[in-house]
Amino acid sequence: MASKRDYYEILGVSKNASDDEIKKAYRKLAIKYHPDKNPGNKEAEEKFKEVSEAHEVLSDKQKRARYDQFGRAGVGGAGASSNPFQNGSFNFNSQNFNFDFGGGGLDDILGSIFGFGGPNRRPARGADYRTTVTLTFDEAVFGTEKTVSADGKELKVKIPAGIDDGMSIRLNGKGGPAPKGGSRGDLYVVIRVKPHKRLTREGSIILSEIVVSMADAALGTTIDVETVDGNVRMKVPAGTQSGTPFKLSGHGVPLMRSDGDRGPHIVTVIVETPKNLSKRQKELLEEFRDPKSKKRGIFG
Repeated sequence: MASKRDYYEILGVSKNASDDEIKKAYRKLAIKYHPDKNPGNKEAEEKFKEVSEAHEVLSDKQKRARYDQFGRAGVGGAGASSNPFQNGSFNFNSQNFNFDFGGGGLDDILGSIFGFGGPNRRPARGADYRTTVTLTFDEAVFGTEKTVSADGKELKVKIPAGIDDGMSIRLNGKGGPAPKGGSRGDLYVVIRVKPHKRLTREGSIILSEIVVSMADAALGTTIDVETVDGNVRMKVPAGTQSGTPFKLSGHGVPLMRSDGDRGPHIVTVIVETPKNLSKRQKELLEEFRDPKSKKRGIFG
């Protein structure tokens, strides 16, 4: 598992580094530590994962801004459990899964970028089957059980909490029958997740926006925020600016391969500018803009 070092330190760049500097640092380190250049070197493999994770965050403007403000808690989607270059095994309620994130895997992806890696050959075996399961947003967050069909048989598949759109669950030996002397193929259950009307997801982080009035933003207020756990009361401090993010710890997506840990729910406050003002409201705003223009203050 990747270490918890600072992402800027991992790439060897400053916190003010440009996008180009981050990209160059990543390419240099990715080539240096790529597994094909370091066969059997576990330390290099961990370094490569660490570098990929840091680049995933710092190359994305929104993720980088949240990381700068909240640290790793603001980019809960980053890490080994959501690394798009990494496939792995997972055990859920005594059912073994292999997670495949689509595409040709690490060697194909990095090979096309850096010019190394090779095709993945398999021994003779039965055909792989593929089926699709569609989940609601909440089912993906909290996990569920679905029934799929293969070769006329129905199979129950336990979907672990935290699975994301585009992931697939590989059920070993549940695919097509094997040719002579071979093994059965695998069944790939591709996950599709329906979008939520008001919530979005980024790895283990849930994101949403909430609109407050100018007066509430200026004076402060308490609001109800919709989360996957129901409404949660959140304090908006006086003087909050539009676009300010607030973190609701533990209300995000469960972290896969963890013991119940969850990412945060990040709420961005949008301050609404009124369009149709009454004459009195306009007068009050004019007084607020220039207190000396009127004898009577805004609240007098």
